[in-house]
Amino acid sequence: MAEELIRLQKYIADCGITSRRKAEELILQNKIMVNQQIVNELGFKINPSNDIVKYDGKIIKPETVKVYIMLNKPVGYVTTSKDEFDRKTVLDLVDIQYRVYPIGRLDYDTSGLLILTNDGDLSNKLMHPKYKIDKTYITEVIGIPKKADIIRLRRGIIIDDYETSPAEIEILSAKGTSCKLKFIIHEGKNRQIRKMCEAVGLKVVKLKRVNYGRLDLGLLHEGNWRNLVKEEIQYLKSL
Repeated sequence: MAEELIRLQKYIADCGITSRRKAEELILQNKIMVNQQIVNELGFKINPSNDIVKYDGKIIKPETVKVYIMLNKPVGYVTTSKDEFDRKTVLDLVDIQYRVYPIGRLDYDTSGLLILTNDGDLSNKLMHPKYKIDKTYITEVIGIPKKADIIRLRRGIIIDDYETSPAEIEILSAKGTSCKLKFIIHEGKNRQIRKMCEAVGLKVVKLKRVNYGRLDLGLLHEGNWRNLVKEEIQYLKSL
């Protein structure tokens, strides 16, 4: 029986290079070779047993050991494997023998919980918009939101060219002209919470993600990482 052909972007993700969505970008950027030929077609399929795939001139092969990591990302790191401006990346903080990549992203100036893995199938599933996974953020802002502002944020608010989905918003504390808020959202638009706050006259000075679904940052110190335990991995796979 002939081996089933698979899409090139899935193979790249299975090799622990990056997520399937980012793998598509690598293909379109002419960075992937199959059997010594550059491939830039997203529908291209390969035979994993016979075809030789290269990225950055090096042969890549699927990871046989699956790795699942929780990182407490500090501010000042980008959530990519490489950065065109030579900024520090989250992979600089994780010293392991396997290639891993982040599930989703956190902005350069946002800290907190980030999951990294080399499990392409899990990453692709968790990043798909139809899986509405709650993420909890704690933010410190300049300004005190009025009751009407909180209602607007909870119902959904127009930022850029789209309306945000309903969110859970809670004022945790207030002091002088600033306060601390808790946001629970399932979207992950670029700088979404910062833009939501700006829309009601609040300026974010600090933003940290503390939960990803039921996964909790707990006592993990900033800049440190740990392997997910079996129950946590099963939870992610069950979503």
